[in-house]
Amino acid sequence: MTSPADMANAIRFLSMDAVEAAKSGHPGMPMGMADVATVLFTRFLKFDAKAPRWADRDRFVLSAGHGSMLLYALGYLTGYEDLDIDQIRKFRQFGARTAGHPEFGHVAIAETTTGPLGQGLANAVGLALGEKMMAARHGDGIVNHYTYVIAGDGCLMEGISQEAISLAGHWGLSKLILLWDDNHICIDGDTALSTSEDQLARFSAAKWDVTRVDGHDPEAIAAAIEAAKASDRPSLIACRTVIGFGAPTKGGTEKVHGAPLGAEEIAGARAKLGWPHAPFEIPAPILDAWRAAGRRGATERAAWEARLAAYPERAEFERTVAGRLPEGWHQTVLDFKRKVTAEQPKWATRKSSQEALEALTPVIPELIGGSADLTHSNLTHTKVTRSITPTDFSGRYIHYGVREHGMAAIMNGLSLHGGFIPYGGTFLIFANYLWPALRMSAMMNRRVIYVLTHDSIGLGEDGPTHQPIETVTALRATPNVLVFRPCDPVETMEAYEAALDNETGPSVLALSRQNLPTLRTIHSDDNLTARGGYILAESDLESRQVTLLATGSEVSLALEAKDLLESQGIGTAVVSLPCWELFERQTKEYRSAVLGDGTVRVAVEALGTFGWERWVGDNGAVIGMTGFGASAPADTLYNHFGITARAVAEAALARL
Repeated sequence: MTSPADMANAIRFLSMDAVEAAKSGHPGMPMGMADVATVLFTRFLKFDAKAPRWADRDRFVLSAGHGSMLLYALGYLTGYEDLDIDQIRKFRQFGARTAGHPEFGHVAIAETTTGPLGQGLANAVGLALGEKMMAARHGDGIVNHYTYVIAGDGCLMEGISQEAISLAGHWGLSKLILLWDDNHICIDGDTALSTSEDQLARFSAAKWDVTRVDGHDPEAIAAAIEAAKASDRPSLIACRTVIGFGAPTKGGTEKVHGAPLGAEEIAGARAKLGWPHAPFEIPAPILDAWRAAGRRGATERAAWEARLAAYPERAEFERTVAGRLPEGWHQTVLDFKRKVTAEQPKWATRKSSQEALEALTPVIPELIGGSADLTHSNLTHTKVTRSITPTDFSGRYIHYGVREHGMAAIMNGLSLHGGFIPYGGTFLIFANYLWPALRMSAMMNRRVIYVLTHDSIGLGEDGPTHQPIETVTALRATPNVLVFRPCDPVETMEAYEAALDNETGPSVLALSRQNLPTLRTIHSDDNLTARGGYILAESDLESRQVTLLATGSEVSLALEAKDLLESQGIGTAVVSLPCWELFERQTKEYRSAVLGDGTVRVAVEALGTFGWERWVGDNGAVIGMTGFGASAPADTLYNHFGITARAVAEAALARL
């Protein structure tokens, strides 16, 4: 009979051999956590390797993503079809699915992309929250699964871990179980070099259930998981392990963390652990036992499918899990646009955002909001988005507290879980705090919406600490992110429409604090914002000599500059450019027509000027910020820093 030790050793030697073949990688964690993973996958995890996207499967997150061979070995051994032995042999090679760190969408067993430490743990909190929220909607006959996460010392050192565990404990996410690889080793050496925390006390203070086990004792591990499943709190199981378990001279040291063991050390491990098999060879009885574990959940899956077939709300469940928006929601957009073009309110675009959400959230029930303790500044709450509480998960609004990084990573987890389109708010400047998770949204092609208000020096008196200068430029430089800076209520709703239609990446809405006029006063069914840029006002004179480009709060300023120039007989057009990324996707002919080939181009934006040269050309000008802002009313700041209609007009005149 195949023993748990034999099955764990299969993980260890696949990991050793793959890292050795690649000449790079991290063998130590997979070797140390092989016993824990074996117990989890053979005795507890509800999954079916032949149906990896089954909606009610348990989720497993390898937060310590550098130990990716643990995940790949588990995928191959249990029979995931996209992880054959050839993929293991090609670990870390170009074109292989077995990347150095696990990537969502590359291998089915990866529930999320991990590698930046701590983010996987926060994603897991989002996954567990998603389970709670979906169960509140559909009942535990349809939604009833656990989220397991393996994290290392590095994950728990990262600041995001505190944000995540604090929220998980506050919400009482009892189906979240964290298996901590407590090996006392970091890259520099013993963890005592940089930390002396009592992690169990830390988690206990955050309202987690905590326990400590020998991470190489299968029965102790199993008993701890059983107890965790019975707890009414999220659970931390500190698994005391030896990094690189089985390596005769390097085991238990930092030398096995991030480098191949070498042929001599691997030979010694084979002798020490009684594994006489050739590299990448798994004896048939051991592989058969693992494949049986991969089939173990098939019966549960079939029973769940029968329950789903009889569920009256099956179509709605399947629609939201698949990410399909409800029929007819675009009509809500058109109705909103007609209303605001007729009424022409003077709203800050953060207010325009709130009004757009008030229209959208009733017709898109999977649209769930939140804010990092700035609800009444971001204006992200609507009448139908009741708050989530530790005792009621049926609502649609999440109070993340002052935890921007955690918020973004949890939104990724909610998106990955399925059934939700999350949006979350903070000030634009604090995109700097959540950036690593926004980057993962982009890398994983997640439809997550970032509502980032107080978007320029126009926020005024809060001063330079809160006035974003470089932030939008950096967001625009991030691949696969749509960055919208709308100028009025019409563009704001169009930005939401484009963001919701964008199924392959995140969107950012950069929104003003100060009131702005409605500039789109004639209704159009077309979503002009979805083109990225368009002519808002063509020259009133016979020919166009100047093209003024602007976004957001500066579009109205560009219109004032147009009037100044045309009063002097200079034909001037104003182009609103709310989304550079979408404008770049238009045809060359369209872009040329909008930008006005042969005209003098001047751009104005109350942010940093970097990047605008791609649109104004070598002979153009950019009116914007070249340093940090100051504390004063917005009008004073615009005048002080020379961001005025007159400055725009003078820059154009100087180049004619």
